Amino acid sequence: MGIRKYFKEVVREGARVRWPNREQLLPALGVVLLIAIFTALFLMLEDLASGTLIQQLHNAFSSIGG
Repeated sequence: MGIRKYFKEVVREGARVRWPNREQLLPALGVVLLIAIFTALFLMLEDLASGTLIQQLHNAFSSIGG
């Protein structure tokens, strides 16, 4: 399959897609943003907790080693 034919097929398929209207798009966008924000906050807290734990372990074992 040539590159030209590939892009023709992509354009043809894109024209057949039923794109959402504004009433369908905004609630879906809200859900996506909410999940992204929740995930970012969760990962930030997890990173903070693991960093604190690693720092405490480092301090504990460095005092043992002298």
